[in-house]
Formats: sequence, C-alpha cells, structure tokens
Amino acid sequence: MKPTLLVMAAGMGSRYGGVKQIDAVGMHGETLLDFGVRDALDSGFGRVVFIIRPDIEKDFRERLFDRIARNMDASYVFQSLDSLLTPEQKKKAADAGRTKPWGTIHAVLCAKEAIKEPFAVINADDYYGRDAYKTMEAYLASVDADGTDHAMVGYVLKNTMSLNGTVTRAICQVDGDYLRTMRENPKIGYTSDGRIEVLIDGTAQLLTGEEWVSMNFFGFTPRAFTTFQSYWDAFITENVTAEKTECYLPEGAAQMVRSGEGRIRFFTTQEKWFGMTYAQDRESVREQLAQKIASGYYPEKLWEK
Repeated sequence: MKPTLLVMAAGMGSRYGGVKQIDAVGMHGETLLDFGVRDALDSGFGRVVFIIRPDIEKDFRERLFDRIARNMDASYVFQSLDSLLTPEQKKKAADAGRTKPWGTIHAVLCAKEAIKEPFAVINADDYYGRDAYKTMEAYLASVDADGTDHAMVGYVLKNTMSLNGTVTRAICQVDGDYLRTMRENPKIGYTSDGRIEVLIDGTAQLLTGEEWVSMNFFGFTPRAFTTFQSYWDAFITENVTAEKTECYLPEGAAQMVRSGEGRIRFFTTQEKWFGMTYAQDRESVREQLAQKIASGYYPEKLWEK
C-alpha cells in the first residue's frame, strides 16, 4: 500500500498577509505546494489529502486542487474553528472571542476519517526538497500500518531561516536514530550582527545554527490518531477559552515519545528550506524555483493539464 501525503493548508497567513497556500510562484501559475506534491508523487506517494478552511474552498479548487486532481488521487477535508468541539466547547470558545482554528494537532485530527494507511504530514507553505520525500516514502512503505513506529525528517536550523523575520521551529534532541524530545519555539531569528537567537520565556538565548529542527515533516501510522486524540482532548479542556493558544504537532509528537506510546525514527537532510512565511519571501521563492527549473530539476510545466 502506497503512503498518503497529508497537507496542512488551513493556516490563516497572518504574517504573510494573504492566502499563501494558493499564491502563484511558478512559471505557469503553480503554487509552492504544487512542487511539493509533485515531489511526493514522483517519490512514490499514492495520494494526497489537503486540510483547508471552508472559506477558501472555491479559490483553492480553481487555483490548485483541480489541477492536481487531474494528475493524481486527491481529496480535501475541512478544518474550522468549530471542528472537533462539543456544543459546550463551541460556546465557550465563542464567548472568549476565539476566531482561528486550534493548530496543527487539530488539523491532523480533522483528517482522521480520511486516512487509513501510513501517511506523511507537511506544511503547505514550506519547500522540503525531493530527497526528504524519498526518505519518508521508503520508510512509510516498509512499516506495519498498525504499528507504533513513526518517523520525521529533521533539518539543520541554519538551513531553515528567513531573512524577513522570525520563524517557528521545534528544536530536537536525538538519541541515536530516534527522537528523544523536541520543543516548539515560535520566535527564532537573526540578531543585528547575524547571529541566531531564540526567545524562550521572555529571555533571548543564542543558538549555533547547527541544531536539528522540525519543519513539520512527519510520517505516522494510523495509530498516531489515537495518541493525538488524547493529547487534543487534554489540550482543549484546558485551553478552550484561550484566544490564541494552539495545539502544536511537534509537542504532541514529543509527548508520544515521552509516554512510550510510540517511537519516532529521526531521519536527517541537508536540504535548504525556503517558504512563504512573509510577503517579502514571495520573490525569493519565485527566483529559487526558477533556478531549479532552469537546471532541469523540475520541468517548466509541472503537470500535463
């Protein structure tokens, strides 16, 4: 059974200032996500499932989904503020002024009924590199679909930085070939003299840039849904009245390891990330994709239709 690619494409794009998931950056109107899906298809993934917001469905279909669906098995599910909440929780969240969905664990659980085979998870607005997809596909194609052995691809921090602002990365601690723990850090950026620092609990700490970080490129068996459901249930009970707090996938995956409910094989890559975090990133992404097309890494037209 070929693994599935699950794409988290329901983000609000507050830092970018628009719906970056469907912003054209290719030579023929392709989005950054087109290139990632093509890499996954060429690496052996059997289908793709997108997680989107209901309010972008029409534009999403016209500017991305219909094109991909003509070339491979594709579907989508919705993530909204009210997804997975009980009526009582919905009221509490509304009374607290909550306006955005609940993060990446919430997103993955919205696809629970759509996926029954091993699957990889990626962000819609990040470029991961073809080697990472090949590594993940080979692993997921070999695992027991009912097992508790999972995987992730770690990136070198300095290869994942933006020149246009801070980034969110989970810094990983590894024992041998397996993840020991990781912590999501929402404010990692350059200092005025070019060093890298992270703000933790209000205190700035310097980093070397050689740290391994998560870019939300994970591979799971369907057993992970059970673990994430428990993590989500505890999170929403505590945070249902929080206006902005999110339930992060790296934190849930780390808890899986700590609790002994699963192991996460830690693969690495030297691929250099680029992505659509800020509006200023758009031209850089266009240029880097154009270079890859010029070198023959990608065809000028990704899809036949």
